[in-house]
Amino acid sequence: MHRSKIEWVLNPDNKTLGWVWNPLTGCLNHVNGMCKGGNFPCYAYRLATTRLRERYLANKITAPQGFANRVLPRYDPFYPRFWPERLADPYAGKSALGKPKGVFVCDMSDLFGIGIPEDWTRQVLHYCKMSSQHRFYLLTKQPQNLVKFSPFPDNCWVGVTATDKPTLGRGLYVGLEKIEAAIKYISFEPLLGSTDLDGLDLLHCGIKWVIIGAQTKPTVYPKIEWVQEIVQAADKAGIPVFLKNNLKQGLITKMGSTPSWATEYVSEAGFVKLRQEL
Repeated sequence: MHRSKIEWVLNPDNKTLGWVWNPLTGCLNHVNGMCKGGNFPCYAYRLATTRLRERYLANKITAPQGFANRVLPRYDPFYPRFWPERLADPYAGKSALGKPKGVFVCDMSDLFGIGIPEDWTRQVLHYCKMSSQHRFYLLTKQPQNLVKFSPFPDNCWVGVTATDKPTLGRGLYVGLEKIEAAIKYISFEPLLGSTDLDGLDLLHCGIKWVIIGAQTKPTVYPKIEWVQEIVQAADKAGIPVFLKNNLKQGLITKMGSTPSWATEYVSEAGFVKLRQEL
């Protein structure tokens, strides 16, 4: 495991940055590094095919090959791979005895992704359950695969990525509505279109948290009204909203300042803190 740079991946103290755990790597939900979940660049693909390429290719434990028009797994560093020696990382040594941690699971893969063997996912969830002192953040772009693993351990926060109205609909009614989890959340990152979200949808599906962020590398800011409609729907439902800092410049550029509905406070020196509720 290593420290996370994802600003919403927090330890259970809700103040300090958490950790990342990658017992799986690789994903099949892309075309030449562009995510099929919205045709945006995948940062994990970029890392896997550059800095981490040789390390990943050295691992021969790959998912079964069964997808047409794919490079052979042994030549594709971003083909799904299993790292069994990492399974016990959250449970072993000082991690098990130390302070509770917030752990994002598989930022270099999708635990519920296309072609991921069900046994791999179940092994990961087993160690999540065994490491009950930690909080595990699970996030997928394949909501249809969640139900087979429900109910989830109580220390797992289960989320879906939605980039626009169609992906939100699938995430809510194909995925989150059908599962049992202590915390269910939606990550609108990157937000690429209007969602037409209503607070009643959030309440009906038991959503407890909403995250909104912009596309990065290259940066593409969402329209202000897209962000606002999600925030207003969450407020209507009484659900916490976490606005990523990469939205701030877009809000200021397009509106001259950060709007009150997006702001937690403004200091005397003029520093603006976006709403980052948990």
